[in-house]
Parts: sequence; C-alpha cells; structure tokens
Amino acid sequence: MSAAHLPPAPGDYDTSHSTTVRKYNRTYGLVPPAVESLDVQASRCLKQLERRPQSIDKYLYLSSLRSTNVHLFYRLVSQHIKDMAPLIYTPTVGDGCLQWSHNYVQPEGLYISYSDRGHIASVLHNWPQVNVEITVVTDGSRILGLGDLGINGMGIPVGKLSLYVACAGIRPEATLPLMLDLGTGNKSLREDPLYMGSRREKVSAQEEKEFLDELMVALTEKWPGIVIQFEDFKNPFPALETYGGKYTCFNDDIQGTGAVVLAGIISAVKRTGVPVKDQRAVFFGAGSAGVGVAKQIVEYFMREGLTEDEARRCFWLVDTKGLVTNDRGDKLAEHKIYFSRDDNAGKQYKTLEEVVDHVRPTILMGLSTIGGAFTPDMLTKMGQWNEHPIIFPLSNPSANSECTFEDALKHTNYKALFASGSPFASIEHDGKLETPGQGNNMYVFPGIGLGTILSKATTITQSMIYASATSLSTSLHPSEVSQGWLYPELARIRDVSVIVAMGVIKAAQEAGVDREQSIKSMGNEELEKWVRSKMYDPTTETQRVEEEVQGLTDPSKWGGNRGSHL
Repeated sequence: MSAAHLPPAPGDYDTSHSTTVRKYNRTYGLVPPAVESLDVQASRCLKQLERRPQSIDKYLYLSSLRSTNVHLFYRLVSQHIKDMAPLIYTPTVGDGCLQWSHNYVQPEGLYISYSDRGHIASVLHNWPQVNVEITVVTDGSRILGLGDLGINGMGIPVGKLSLYVACAGIRPEATLPLMLDLGTGNKSLREDPLYMGSRREKVSAQEEKEFLDELMVALTEKWPGIVIQFEDFKNPFPALETYGGKYTCFNDDIQGTGAVVLAGIISAVKRTGVPVKDQRAVFFGAGSAGVGVAKQIVEYFMREGLTEDEARRCFWLVDTKGLVTNDRGDKLAEHKIYFSRDDNAGKQYKTLEEVVDHVRPTILMGLSTIGGAFTPDMLTKMGQWNEHPIIFPLSNPSANSECTFEDALKHTNYKALFASGSPFASIEHDGKLETPGQGNNMYVFPGIGLGTILSKATTITQSMIYASATSLSTSLHPSEVSQGWLYPELARIRDVSVIVAMGVIKAAQEAGVDREQSIKSMGNEELEKWVRSKMYDPTTETQRVEEEVQGLTDPSKWGGNRGSHL
C-alpha cells in the first residue's frame, strides 16, 4: 500500500481493491470501476494464457502481470502452481533467457557491472525497496544447460525469487534479483546489436573474486542478515568456499540440487530394500551439480552406517572423457578428485555404456545436459539387474533430459523408480496412472530461504542443507507413499516448504547459528503455527490492505487529508 506522498506501487492497481482503498492509494479512476472477486481476476488471466499458444508468450504475459499487479500474479501462481511453475521457471525460463535482450520491455531486478567496481554500494542504494531479506545472484555464465548467456541470464534470479514468494511466502518486496554483468565469453551475444549487457570478454577469476568481495560487503552492510543465493555461475565452488562460513549464503546448483535429489534417493533406496552398502551409483555428469549431489548422498550413506571411504566408493562419476580415474592421464578439476577411482586396474572406461556394463549400477543419475544419453539398451539392462532400478535423469530443460519418463518405464518393464529435473506427463499402464517424480529444486530452496530468514541464521550450515533433504523426505502423505511417489504433490508446495523451513530452523538452532530467540523453546505444533503466520499470502492481501486503510481513515467519509486528491 502506498503512502500518500508516494506514487502507487504495482500492487496498488489490483482491481479487487474497494473504492475506499483506491482513493487512498490514488488509483481511483486509473483502473476500471468494477470491484472484482479474486476468482474473476483469475478467470481473466487464465483466458489470456489460453489465447497464447507458445510457452514463451505465456512467460512474457506472466512477467508483465508480475510487474503491474504483483498480488494477482502470486495468487494465480500459488493456486495453479503445477501449471504455472514450468511457465515462470524451468523449462520456459530457458527460452526467456535466450531471448531476454530481444524481448526486453520493463525493468526487472538490479544489474551491477564490472565497471561499477569501487561503487557497488551506491548502485545497491538505487534499489527502491527498503527491506530486502533475500537475493538470488548470478553472472549468467552457465544458465541451465544453455551456456554463457551474460546478462540475458537475469530471467533466472527473477524466476527463482518468484518461486521463493509463491512457494514459501517470502514477501515479494523483500526479494532482490541481482545480475552481475562481468562480461561474456559468448561471442554471438557480444556481436548481437540488441544485446543489453557490456560487450567485453568475461573477466578473469581473480577479477571476479575481487568484485564479489566488494559485493558481499556492500550487500550485508545495506541489508544486515540478507540471505544470498548464488545461481548458475560457471565455477560455483570458489564463491561458496570463500563466503560460505562468513556470510548467510548458499549455492542452489550445488546444495539445493544435492538436497532435493537426496530426498528422492532416501525415499527410493527405502523402496528398493537394497542396503546402502550394496548401492552402486553411476553419475553421468561430473560438474559442480553432479559432485554436489553425490556428496550429499555420501553424507546420507555415512549416517546409515558406512565410513566415509566406504560411502565414497559407492560412486562412479563419468564426464566427457569417460570414468573419472586417478590414472586417466589428464589433470582433473579440483572438485572431481574426491570421487576419482583408483580401482580400475589401469583400464580406462571411455563411454557411459562401458561404465554401466562394468559397474552394473543400482542407481543411474544424469546431470550431463545430454538428451537421450540413457539409451534403451542401457535402461533394459538396469531393469534386468535390479528389481527396482533408480533412474534420475536430472538435466534441464526437457530436451536435455537423459531419458523420458516413458522410456524409463517401458524399457525397465515398469519397474524404475524415476525422478527427472524437468516435468514429464503421467502415463497410463494396465489401468493405472503412473506419475513421474520431479526432483525440482523448488521443493527445498524456498524452505531453506524461509527457514534461514525466520531463524535469523548468521550462516547456512551443511547441517541445515541436509535437514532440508530429510525434512522433504518425510513430507509425503501416506497416500503418496502408497502410490510409489518419491516426492509430494506439487500442489502442496507451501505446506512442504513449511516442513522444510522447520527442519532448517531446528538445524540452525542445533548448530548455534540462529539469532531468533523467541522460538527456541517452541514445540513442533507451535513452531509450525508461527512459521505459517510469517508467510506472505497473496489471497489475503486485499483484506489486509482494506483493514490497514480502515485503520488510517474514516471509511464513512470521502475526502480528508489522507491520500485523496479528487
């Protein structure tokens, strides 16, 4: 709600507001006179979406709606999350990023360029919101499976923060989408006349570090306690290692992906009945996300009784050169060394097929961005070797998925325990509807953010990340478990985020990094009620504003000194 001396905010133009609120906000006459119900508003939006056949057109419409009527946008997304999430984030956000500069219409988020070094704090002061609780920051250098997109990657922090709001109830005005314009190695972008970023080569690793050092200080000085989520950096490990113990930050590509996959693995491993010591996991993709996922599962295996070395040896990582081994002859990236094998007896396995035949895995995990990499022959063997093979093709967008849900079921004789990164449609088999699991990070990162904010944590510990995974694994309803689901119904995402946030809060308390004293002695029931009371609910926003205006004005009178200028 706008103060009388300020111009109206996007939420002030909501057509569900009464005449009294419109007059107070100075929007009376600036919107059509009808006072509409939330259902009528949603109906109009859905009809407009139906008229747009292409997903990218739906994405652009929803982006415009978010900018002009923020509470309506979040009502629509929250009430239709299964349909809306793929439109505002993966997979459609990939096209949105590819076309960002070409489709640019209105400002969204904050851009800070390398040329701003030395003055980053002054750029942050231009952000119009006084209180920011969370930011998603990227340099656009590794957007999904699409590569270096420079500032076109702004669609990622915008979309991700939309999910923080819709799924976990963080207030929209408390979010900051942040794009670091540090140049781009994408020559075609630099030569594109419509590209809106700086046309310089990507800065060096040292230059980026110095820039990030300044940024982190500036962010936390302006907004003490801000949660900083790193996203889609080409090499995410240096920033996480440098700032992880010093600031309240985490990397969703590494830690969020690892947590959500771990939750699915916990459920899947229990269903297989195979002890963790007998699990054999082949990972196709040994980048930051793949290693991050594998390390999360190592921790789970250790908590189930294995030593660290025993747990680590349950994993075989495959990159573009084949199985990652100590004697392969190339210099391994630092993050791959932990899982590098020394038991290959000098033999090098150069393809995924060779590794699969050698290992005979119980778990086949894909983070390669290579569509169709899990071939029918490979899937058939997985079904022959295992009563319930665990098959997780996690690459986004859908075209990059290592296999489809239909192929995973068909070639394993419908025995696969499946989760993907992008959504797939359900399949009917023998009169039963088979529903795919989706290891979507939105199951955990909203709850991680909410729990961190509410506990006022000074850092985000590994125990907090692990707690998000275990909390997610316990969030399934009995009916979902009986149907063999690995993840809960997406329509329940706000309830799931509450459970995840509670787990994160308790882990923060156990680690001694929390500062919110009022909730330390709360039991589960009281804590859940308190968490829910702190969540933004777009469906009650109109009533909240009505009550606030009634408290500031005499609703029986027109005129006065508050807001009216008619």
